Amino acid sequence: MALTPDDVVTKQFQHVRFKEGFDPDEVDDFLDEIVVEWRKALAENEELKAKLAAYESGAAAPAQAAAPAPAAEPVAAPAPAPAPAADTSAPGAASAGIIELAQRLHDEHVAEGVAQRDKLIADAKAQAASIINDAETRGREEVAKLDRERAQLETRISELRNFERDYRAQLRSYIEGKLRDLETTATTSGSNPVSAIGL
Repeated sequence: MALTPDDVVTKQFQHVRFKEGFDPDEVDDFLDEIVVEWRKALAENEELKAKLAAYESGAAAPAQAAAPAPAAEPVAAPAPAPAPAADTSAPGAASAGIIELAQRLHDEHVAEGVAQRDKLIADAKAQAASIINDAETRGREEVAKLDRERAQLETRISELRNFERDYRAQLRSYIEGKLRDLETTATTSGSNPVSAIGL
């Protein structure tokens, strides 16, 4: 298992019942994993340092220069002269290769960052558009609901006004009818003598 510093930071140990602390076996196993990974990392680090030191000192260049030497013809005198030139140019070429690799990695990381930035911006714009659409839809639904309620209230108000008008008309005609009845009763009773009424 490749152990990362985050693994060390986030490691959770089980609590032991009936006593405080963590399970010692679990802690020991985890620490053993840390030691193994650390030793691997240190060994790899030392190996890389040794390779870098050998590369910088030019020890790797003779191995590269040795390959063309057997192919050379018996002309031995001019052969050693190009070898030092190869030795001095090899670290420069290696440095150029390392710089080119670093530049390529940098460009890849920058391109990846730009792509991720563009993706985040696109996602944010899509989310914003979705939120705006939802809000507009809810707003339209609320306006439509309020319009329906207003229409219902206006209909109810109209019905109540019609009912009031009809009620007033009926009440007026009823009262006028009663007044007419009262007047006719008064006029008919006024023409009869009092003795006819029974007084």
